[in-house]
Amino acid sequence: MHLRQMAAFIGISYGIMALLPILVGDIPFIMNILVMCLIWAVVASCWDVMMGFAGIFTFGQVAFFVIGAYGSAILAISHNITPVIAIILSGFITAGMGVLVGLPCLRLAGPYVALVTFGVHMALQPLLKGEIGLAIGSGGAAGLLTIPPISLFGYEFTSSNIIPTFYLILLISLACVLAIMFMIKSHWGNAFLALKDSEDFAMSLGISAFKYKLMVFAVTSFLTGIIGGVYGHFYGVLSVRMLDLDLFSILMVMILAGGLGHFPGAVLGSFLVVAGSELMSPLGAYRAVTMGALVVFLVLALPDGVMGIFLKWLNKDDSANPAGSFSNGTIT
Repeated sequence: MHLRQMAAFIGISYGIMALLPILVGDIPFIMNILVMCLIWAVVASCWDVMMGFAGIFTFGQVAFFVIGAYGSAILAISHNITPVIAIILSGFITAGMGVLVGLPCLRLAGPYVALVTFGVHMALQPLLKGEIGLAIGSGGAAGLLTIPPISLFGYEFTSSNIIPTFYLILLISLACVLAIMFMIKSHWGNAFLALKDSEDFAMSLGISAFKYKLMVFAVTSFLTGIIGGVYGHFYGVLSVRMLDLDLFSILMVMILAGGLGHFPGAVLGSFLVVAGSELMSPLGAYRAVTMGALVVFLVLALPDGVMGIFLKWLNKDDSANPAGSFSNGTIT
């Protein structure tokens, strides 16, 4: 997908989201769903960059999200740091953790990277619940219950002021998604794809696997940590139950629904799956069964996700107008 097409798709998606409070702004339940759509759009997009573009099969994205959320909350509660500064610092903390996790993964490939990153995910819950977690201020098994809200110029963005808070989170989510878009369409994105397709050939052209793989770990972890911090300050409470496999599974469904490696399909997938999952909450235990059936359907019927439908339509336009595949003298 060309840069202008990608930007247009993101603009339309977020534009529609921006208009929805006009219709449902007085329904807190729906507004909370919309906020969650915006938050998980960033997490799903970062994971899509890792797996779909860089070819790194990591299962640690939820762990980085939780690190960002807890990091920002602990800084705000235990060290009295302003939430806005705490969120930014949590992004850097999460980026550092991403680099630490990425370093041993550079010597591994395929399922071994997945095992290491999933091990980080599984180890984080007992760590936060145990003595180490209590020492750093995680609240242990009880979690954190008094996280201060984001405050700008004396105005507090809370769930009681849901519409202004929604628009703040929309701007943060949009900024993160646009950063991902520009990264994908830059020489960084080309390097990611080259390493994914043939690492040996890419390295023979002077592309450093060490540099770019660490870079993708750092950047995606940073953005995931930022949006994790936003999540914590919006809801005001955090629990280690965020690391349960239910959330991990739903995030995977978002990527499959949008189309793995077809950014910004992860954005559309997150909007559809978060909204669908919340609306299916009355099903209780059958919701998980329904989500599982949805995964099977997507894999069989739509291997490229919902985004694949749009790509086929765009490819038809390109074949009808071959000159449209060139921009400024370069192939896009």
